[in-house]
Amino acid sequence: MSEISIAQQKFLLSQKKHRHIVTGSRLLLFLLFLALWEGAAQTGAIDPFIFSSPSKVLLCAYGMALDHSLFSHIGVTLFETVASFALVLLVTLAITILLWFHKRLSETLEPYLVILNSLPKSALAPLLIVWLGANYKTIIITGMSVAIFGSVLSLYTSFQAVDPEKIKLIYTLGGKKYHVLTKVILPSSIPALFSILKVNIGLCLVGVIIGEFIASRQGLGYLIIYGSQVFKLDWVIMSIVILCILAYGLYSLLSKMERLALSRTQGV
Repeated sequence: MSEISIAQQKFLLSQKKHRHIVTGSRLLLFLLFLALWEGAAQTGAIDPFIFSSPSKVLLCAYGMALDHSLFSHIGVTLFETVASFALVLLVTLAITILLWFHKRLSETLEPYLVILNSLPKSALAPLLIVWLGANYKTIIITGMSVAIFGSVLSLYTSFQAVDPEKIKLIYTLGGKKYHVLTKVILPSSIPALFSILKVNIGLCLVGVIIGEFIASRQGLGYLIIYGSQVFKLDWVIMSIVILCILAYGLYSLLSKMERLALSRTQGV
């Protein structure tokens, strides 16, 4: 046992060292990028008016943070993104379960889902605004439209790929279709569901920004489009940086939730 324990300790230490190296490399690469960007702006290698610089972006963010306008814009975009993401999850599960229960319905609707998924969502945004008005509800629906159809197709494919022998076992033991769904289909589709969710969080953010470009007076998308119109490019780049941070934070949160869910389903 002692030899196994020592071997396990060495393995865990090596894994910890590997994670530290990867994290350090990422941080070093990011700091190197910032240094090159700042240096190029200071030396005139790039036009600081067009490309800005890290110091100007920080000063811009600091100034907007003092009057609390920055937090207001971030809060609006974050609320709209989380709302559209949550609705996409609920609607995706509901539609996919309905299609799984009714095979004939799924065969009927499949080509329509494929067509809707292939439509350019940026073209739908102006129509949604005309139909529903320029408000936050329309922006949330725009965010949903980017992700919903692909999510249904992907999750339904995952449902169909579940081991048929497990399904047959449930029926053999006297189970109903409801038991197959809750005991086999949904647990087996958790990895696929989280993969879809990690893609969707970025898609919903993109959809929300598209909506804010057209129909909002608040949010990071509004800052980007307004800043480009009045040549306040510090606003534009600052908003893009914040969007990257939001996307990474939401993705990391989903990754932690995925590990927790998988550990529970596997009984770890």
